[in-house]
Amino acid sequence: MPELKLATHLSKTFCHCPRCGNKNSQVGNNPFGCGHCDFVFYFSPVAAVGGIIVDAQNQILFVVRGKSPGKGKLGLPGGFADAGETLETSLAREVLEETSLVVDSVKYLCSFPNRYAYRGIAVDVLDTFFVCTVNSFETLSAQAGEIESFLITKPSEQVLDKLAFPSNRNAIERYLESL
Repeated sequence: MPELKLATHLSKTFCHCPRCGNKNSQVGNNPFGCGHCDFVFYFSPVAAVGGIIVDAQNQILFVVRGKSPGKGKLGLPGGFADAGETLETSLAREVLEETSLVVDSVKYLCSFPNRYAYRGIAVDVLDTFFVCTVNSFETLSAQAGEIESFLITKPSEQVLDKLAFPSNRNAIERYLESL
């Protein structure tokens, strides 16, 4: 992923203490520790969700990403969890926002670490995947700016090779193993 190679990890951006402003003498350490005011900050992963939405023919709904990272590549509907949300609530919200579909049920499948690069900063992410059902694909509609289009298909090697994130591929492979 070219975006990731050009990105600086979040830990390397803490050049000054966010509490007292003292210069950081050990940029890149995790946790960040201020020698002046004893403030400590852990660069823990942020939570993200992805939905493996399957139809009656065991085809999976893929999104074609409309922006970087991975613009034009395939992904699963999903995104970052907001503060105060459960992972299940985050998934239902993200699927609705990106696809206009209402999730009927979710079942935890697996999680994988990921690193997400955005505007030159790379953040560690814990991607959590769920197998989802929706009542119908009739209301399927792409979120402008976020999603270019959709692909509903049985995942082949060629399809998996077009995924933007390795964690998405790992989750789909785990799902296929469970069938």
